[in-house]
Amino acid sequence: MPVLAGHLLPGTLKALIATLRITMQNTLDATGTEAEKCIFAFWHGKMIYGWLLAQRLFPERDIHAVISLSKDGEILSRTLEKLDFTLIRGSSSRGSSDVKTAMLAELEQNGIVAITPDGPRGPRHSFKYGTLRLASEQKIPIIFAAIQYDKAIQLKSWDKFEIPLPFSKVNVTLHRIEVPEMRSGQDIELFEQQLSKQFADG
Repeated sequence: MPVLAGHLLPGTLKALIATLRITMQNTLDATGTEAEKCIFAFWHGKMIYGWLLAQRLFPERDIHAVISLSKDGEILSRTLEKLDFTLIRGSSSRGSSDVKTAMLAELEQNGIVAITPDGPRGPRHSFKYGTLRLASEQKIPIIFAAIQYDKAIQLKSWDKFEIPLPFSKVNVTLHRIEVPEMRSGQDIELFEQQLSKQFADG
């Protein structure tokens, strides 16, 4: 299956995305300058368009995708490699310190780090502690993409994964999140709850 994913999914994904009718909002306000460090984020259930959206928004910069070490992550990693992403393998539950080190290294080289902040296992629409702590400590903004499909198949998975139908409309609203200085774990937890409530889409 991972081998098939590496050969078939990239082309299928690009063909599907090419049919979608995309509307973008807040692009210039959110993305900042070309040289600015940032973390690009979108919900796990919206990754069909989320990954390629990162490349569309930052065409001149390397995109580094944070992908879990799970079997599903292996399939996704092979697909993204074919789409010219570089990979940071790990998650908040496995290899978290290595992931943080790799993220910081790529950000220092003017790369964009792309994440699904509620992956790989949820809770759905919940930012992970480690991502917010890193953004706070390093004063790195998070560019969050709220993605809405007008016609999609929704799977019965924990993330309610959505597959947009060909030629459907997609509305993307970008939000620039300036993560404040966090003095305690409780501060991070409260901020996470605020973000999850603000960006949950049902």
